[in-house]
Amino acid sequence: RNNLRCKLKQMKRSKKTFILVIIFFFISSFNPNFREDTKSFIFPIKKVLIENNKIVNSKDLQNELSSLVGKNLLLIDHELIKSKIVKYDFVKSFRLKKIYPKTLKITIFEKNPVALYIDGKNKFYLSDSGDVIKYKELKDINDLPKVFGSNNGFEQLYRSLKELNFPINQIKLYHYFEIDRWDIILKNDKTIKLSNNNYALNLQNFMKIKNKKNFEKYKIFDYRIKNQLILN
Repeated sequence: RNNLRCKLKQMKRSKKTFILVIIFFFISSFNPNFREDTKSFIFPIKKVLIENNKIVNSKDLQNELSSLVGKNLLLIDHELIKSKIVKYDFVKSFRLKKIYPKTLKITIFEKNPVALYIDGKNKFYLSDSGDVIKYKELKDINDLPKVFGSNNGFEQLYRSLKELNFPINQIKLYHYFEIDRWDIILKNDKTIKLSNNNYALNLQNFMKIKNKKNFEKYKIFDYRIKNQLILN
């Protein structure tokens, strides 16, 4: 019994000691006159790991976050990190993980470019969630379908195509018209002229007939007139 009591006392003392140490870390690290170049001797960050990024350059991002090195891992400023990361157009979101005693791991989630929007002389990427992203040459991204006219309603159109399991990889071009409708041109040069209302039905019909022999010779599938399909 005496041994058990001694062990319990030791556990309580250890727990109190641990709590006191943590409190000491916070107190000793707190600086009301905090500056960005302030370094910490408590859990100083020595390594910033960047992972899960394919488009955003790791070295560029690490240079952007170089001021984190030497800061207290316990007291990292999430908003400061966010302000530096969101400068990169392709970043959708990110996640931080503290790996004690000295490493901060940042997991990047990138926007997924699915089309190249041509607006006059300017070019932009469009993501699957409708984001407009500044254009830059990307080695691993090529042969994206082009979008002409406008990107208005592109997100909704793309979502409809995905829901219908439309062969998106066969699309060469999307063309938006000001009367609020789309043409879709495929890589085999077939053109689908969608109506300006409930085009999901048009796409469903095209999916049913596109591989039938009776329709192989036609290049234009015109759904602009309600409840009609004009072939050419």
